Amino acid sequence: MEHYAIGIDLGGTNIKAALVERNAGVVVVHRIATEAEQGADHVLDRIVEIAREMIDEAPQKQVAGIGIGGPGTVNWERTSLIYPPNIPGWTEVNLRQVLQKRLREDLQVIVENDANAAALGSAHYGAGRPYDAFIMITLGTGVGGAIIYQNAIFRGTTGAAGEIGHMTIDYDGPMDRAGVAGAIEAYLGQRFLSRHARYRLLNYPESSLHQAAGPNMVDLTPQMLSQAASEGDEGARTVLAWAGHKLGCVLGSAINLLDIRTVIVGGGISAAGDLILEPAREAVRHYVKPGLREGILILQETLGNEVGMLGAAYLVFEILDTHALTPERS
Repeated sequence: MEHYAIGIDLGGTNIKAALVERNAGVVVVHRIATEAEQGADHVLDRIVEIAREMIDEAPQKQVAGIGIGGPGTVNWERTSLIYPPNIPGWTEVNLRQVLQKRLREDLQVIVENDANAAALGSAHYGAGRPYDAFIMITLGTGVGGAIIYQNAIFRGTTGAAGEIGHMTIDYDGPMDRAGVAGAIEAYLGQRFLSRHARYRLLNYPESSLHQAAGPNMVDLTPQMLSQAASEGDEGARTVLAWAGHKLGCVLGSAINLLDIRTVIVGGGISAAGDLILEPAREAVRHYVKPGLREGILILQETLGNEVGMLGAAYLVFEILDTHALTPERS
């Protein structure tokens, strides 16, 4: 029997959803605007709307459940998303309760941090498949992190393990969005990286980004940096090399702590590929103790936005497996 699940990636700008067949992967993808500025209740309406669309796409509407990856904290029971950034008015919302009430009472609904969902997707469908343990880092609006150990998410004591984005590389450094001084997110998060690039590119007046990014480069994005760097723009390449070095610094600390030597890098900025990953590979060896330097791999996740939706859907498949292995009580 084919098993279908819906994987939802809840972002501050867009909500992306995929109908996923366990073995075949993504069947169809839909995307709608989050419209987060209209508040939490409206965003819940949007989640329900896209979930209904995906259920309608499934054969005989047979969907086993919905997995949701979202920014912010998730409770241990994986029912509630707590204070996600960029959604005004959202405090703690029990998404399982909301979706079961508005869609179907018997529907499995599992909520997970978006970086954890991406890591699970990578482990079972993406670049992480050959490895039973790896560190996932996602470079986007913020910097997310996750730990996969024995092909499962390592969640820590309360479910919040893996927050690599808030690991400090300079205790006197700039504050990240959570108020942590010198955290890697304060260097590589989208807004922070763009701001740094604007200053650094003043030394490269010939860079194409002075024209492409508008007056004073106010429209500069990491994606524009990646594109310019791939076209040989020296200034853009210099910025990405700086970012890669910072990435290597924090990964060295993570490898020292965990003794996990494979790293998968995803998120929008990872599209720069070796332009950011090769400097990270060079830097990481300087921050890892000698006994852990052998066999370090830093790899790009090539599934892009799909990996988070695949991982969210896989949360449902894990629940199905658990139920199948649990004998019924007479």
